[in-house]
Amino acid sequence: MKKVIVCLMIGMTWMGFSYAAGDAASGQGKAAVCSGCHGGDGNSMIPSFPKLAGQGEVYLTRQLIDIRDGARNVAEMTGILTGRSDQDLADIAAYYASQKGTVGATNPDLLELGRQIYRAGIAEKGVAACSACHSPTGAGNPQAGFPALGGQHTAYLVSTLKAYRTGTRNNGQAVMMQQVAAIMSDKEIEAVASYIQGLSE
Repeated sequence: MKKVIVCLMIGMTWMGFSYAAGDAASGQGKAAVCSGCHGGDGNSMIPSFPKLAGQGEVYLTRQLIDIRDGARNVAEMTGILTGRSDQDLADIAAYYASQKGTVGATNPDLLELGRQIYRAGIAEKGVAACSACHSPTGAGNPQAGFPALGGQHTAYLVSTLKAYRTGTRNNGQAVMMQQVAAIMSDKEIEAVASYIQGLSE
């Protein structure tokens, strides 16, 4: 219960951030430079690059601003967002938020463990259910700025959780995610990531 309350408190803090409303039509043209890695509609075909289609606009805008401003280090995006205004980034986020995400498949060998972690957490370690913040369907909580996860690439999720665990990803809601990832084993991370890849509404 304590972890759910922390989750809600962080979400309310994120709601305090305000951005100009994005324009999806304008964002489509501005996102052209992103298509090489993330796909024209935000459904990346490269497992190491995240799918952006259907991602919450508030969350994605915050990530783009953090990457542009150096608060989040993504080596592959060095210089790509330089010179982009907050409005440009909000427009790009609105475009991707308006797209439909694709769903992959869960490794059947990891299904039960992954489902358990996502839906109920790991009680003996004090890990809260992922669904508490990211919703039972993986749709996230757009208003609170919690990202959509359903259908995301396993490889990207594994690398992200491990980056939280090592502290190399430390922007946004990092403290909460670092605490979670720090006590998860590699197998648990892989299982929940695989489950999420096959999760849809």
